[in-house]
Amino acid sequence: MRLEYLMQNDLPAIKEKKIPVVIPIGTMEYHGPHCALGCDTMVCQGVLEELEKRHEIVIAPPVWYGVASYAVGGPENGTVQIDVDVYENYIYHILKSMLYGGFKKIFLLIHHQFEEGSLMPMTLACMKAGKKVTMEYMEETRGRGWWGSNDMAGYYDNLSDPSENPFNWIRVLPAMAPSVQHATGYDHAGKFESSILKALYPDAVKLERIPESDAWFIQSAREASVELGAKMVKLSVDELEKIIV
Repeated sequence: MRLEYLMQNDLPAIKEKKIPVVIPIGTMEYHGPHCALGCDTMVCQGVLEELEKRHEIVIAPPVWYGVASYAVGGPENGTVQIDVDVYENYIYHILKSMLYGGFKKIFLLIHHQFEEGSLMPMTLACMKAGKKVTMEYMEETRGRGWWGSNDMAGYYDNLSDPSENPFNWIRVLPAMAPSVQHATGYDHAGKFESSILKALYPDAVKLERIPESDAWFIQSAREASVELGAKMVKLSVDELEKIIV
């Protein structure tokens, strides 16, 4: 299901059944002459579309612009950089509307600077926004001292149950889990990212354009293949299935 296509009367059943709502998080960033600028977001969107074939989920509209940084290329290369504090505030307000609106199983799926599960600025901004709005929600709905009240005596016993643990209501995940990165590989616009993007959206990769640049990080893309990308997609969806569903 796509959130933007839902009607207001569709929402109560989704909330009651706790169907996961997933927001694809990415960037508009230079990926060499051969990969689309929206690569990161498209990878998130693509793997979610594959997960949707297996299970009922709600895919929210993507956040296309993000904390890209100009580490790879400046604005003249098509990169759009959003200041991390501005970005965090924007994500905070999205999550606030969702949480206060009754959604209690929200995921932000990221494919940008998430090698080995590292916490780079954009990931940290999403995590901070999620924890901030959760703490505010709990204080407003249950009052100050909510965690210390006797009503929470079973808190540690319920940590494994996402529906009972408020700090699991909003979670930030990599589109490619570290285990998947180890099983295949991970890069920026090289062999691996070009492969997964090509498997998901063939028209978004033009391998014949690689010779237009001598940038070191794209040269391995000559070895990219749909077969490798399909493997990366399957492994990624398998891991997301375990957590999201």
